[in-house]
Amino acid sequence: MREALIDLEDVTFAYDSRRPVLDGLDLRLFPGDRIGLTGTNGSGKTTLLHILAGLLKPQSGSVRVFGSERRQEADFREVRARVGLVFQNADDQLFCPTVLEDVAFGPLNLGRTPDEARGLASATLERIGLAGFEERITYRLSGGEKRLVALATVLSMAPEVLLLDEPVSGLDGEARSRVIEVLREVSQALLVVSHDRSLIRDVAHGESVLRDGRLTPPAEPDAPGQA
Repeated sequence: MREALIDLEDVTFAYDSRRPVLDGLDLRLFPGDRIGLTGTNGSGKTTLLHILAGLLKPQSGSVRVFGSERRQEADFREVRARVGLVFQNADDQLFCPTVLEDVAFGPLNLGRTPDEARGLASATLERIGLAGFEERITYRLSGGEKRLVALATVLSMAPEVLLLDEPVSGLDGEARSRVIEVLREVSQALLVVSHDRSLIRDVAHGESVLRDGRLTPPAEPDAPGQA
C-alpha cells in the first residue's frame, strides 16, 4: 500500500474559537496526485496550505507529512525542505535584490555551494522561460514575471510536493498560459488552490471543495433540462 505524502486527520483550526475555519478536515495526498481545491473567500483554503507548511498550528487533529507526525516548529524544518509553498502574493516570497539571488536562496539553504545554487537557479529560470532575467531587479518586474520567479524559487529546491495558492490570479493571458504550461510539466505531487476552475481542469486530476471546514466533492452540474 502506498504511503501518503500528506495525511491530515480530523484537523480543526480557528482564529476565533466560536467560528472554526477548519472543522474535522481530512486530506490525503499521494505521490503523483494533482488535486485542485476551490472554495469561497474565507473558507480556509490558504489556512490549510499554511498548516501543511507549518506556518500555522491546528488546535486539534493529526498532521502527518512524509510518514511522520508534525507537531512542533522543529518538526517542519524537514517538511519545508521537501514541500514547496508558492504564496498567493509573490511579493511575500521575493526579498532579494536580484532574480538570481532569490531563486538561488533555497538551494543555498539546503546546503548547496554558491556555484551549485547559481547553476540550479539559472537552469530553473531557463526552464520556465525566464533565461536572461538573472540580474533583473526583482521589485521592478511585472506581476506575471514576479509570479513566475516566485514559482522558480520553489522549483529550484526540487521539492517532492508543490502547494500553490492562486497561482494565476491577476495574470494576463500570456503569463497565465506560461504558468499553466510549467505546472503541467512538473512531476511533483500538486495541491493547487484557486477560484479559477478552468485552471484546475488544466493542471489537476481531481477537485475538492472546502466547505464548512471540510473537503467535499464538487457539486455536479445540472443535467440538460433541469432547473
